[in-house]
Amino acid sequence: MVILMASDVRKADVARVLAALRDQGHDPRIISTAPSTVIGVVEEMDRARVEALKEIVSSMPGVEGIEPFGASWKLASRNFRGEATVIQVGRQTIGLGPPVVIAGPCAVESREGLIEIARAVKDAGASFLRGGAFKPRSSPYSFRGLAEEGLRHLAEASRLTGLPVVTEVLTPEAVPLVAEYADVLQIGTRNMQNFALLEAVGETDRPVLLKRGLMATVKELLLSAEYILAKGNPQVILCERGIRTFEPETRNTLDISAVPLLKQLSHLPVVVDPSHAVGKRELVPAVALAAVAAGADGLMIEVHSDPDRALSDGRQSMTLDAFARLMSAIHYVARAVNGYYTEER
Repeated sequence: MVILMASDVRKADVARVLAALRDQGHDPRIISTAPSTVIGVVEEMDRARVEALKEIVSSMPGVEGIEPFGASWKLASRNFRGEATVIQVGRQTIGLGPPVVIAGPCAVESREGLIEIARAVKDAGASFLRGGAFKPRSSPYSFRGLAEEGLRHLAEASRLTGLPVVTEVLTPEAVPLVAEYADVLQIGTRNMQNFALLEAVGETDRPVLLKRGLMATVKELLLSAEYILAKGNPQVILCERGIRTFEPETRNTLDISAVPLLKQLSHLPVVVDPSHAVGKRELVPAVALAAVAAGADGLMIEVHSDPDRALSDGRQSMTLDAFARLMSAIHYVARAVNGYYTEER
């Protein structure tokens, strides 16, 4: 439930309410301090427990009102935090201003190849470098990444270009290692409901990019985000990357309506991965621009210097020249739809 304090409440009154809630075995959190202080209690409670707690708190000095959360994803809900969450990664921000672009190869294949791609996407205007060091593949015989060697290559490419790194982590045990090299930890679609992994990244100080599962609902995505938030990490980025449907002509089906819907339900920033959504590089630009027009806070795009020779997802990877052309179009669409001026980005 949400406890609304009076606009002129004293700090001592807030402290007394927090103490009373803790005495009842709860872990209250201050959601906001401006324009008014708002306190949240996120634990699941039956109706009798809620009513008993209301009776204790409602008559305390400074308490103006008590409301239910109204959603099972409490910390991710707009009811918990009215204003949009803005995530700062170095000099880059996600959730404020023009959309950011996260670009790079599906998998880190070599040091030289990665640095070439990193420099090219940086020159084209990308804000982040992506690349997989650990790759979950459908076939155990496919290329599954360079592991820690790949992480070292990503860190070097980041130093040379200044681009923060986004890369996937597959297991709870690998979180400390990946966090040592990466600026943003990615939870892939296959791991969206790996709750032990979600809790592990929730205990880090790294932003987390959480991809929607292959057949997950929007509610299930938000509940997975809740696992991370509940462990104390507020830096969660939601990623729509297409879901499986009966349509075989694209790799997945992009749920473009998920972008405005997630922004309506949650305060967390939303990015879109058009590469995995369509699986065909010639379709990526149109879908990417549609995502920007729908209000996405960012895009995650696979780029390769020689896609036909890529060891992973070459069919959906854009060439360096095509990516540069797309970046120009993204700026125009973002400016037209949202009034953003992106030339200085």
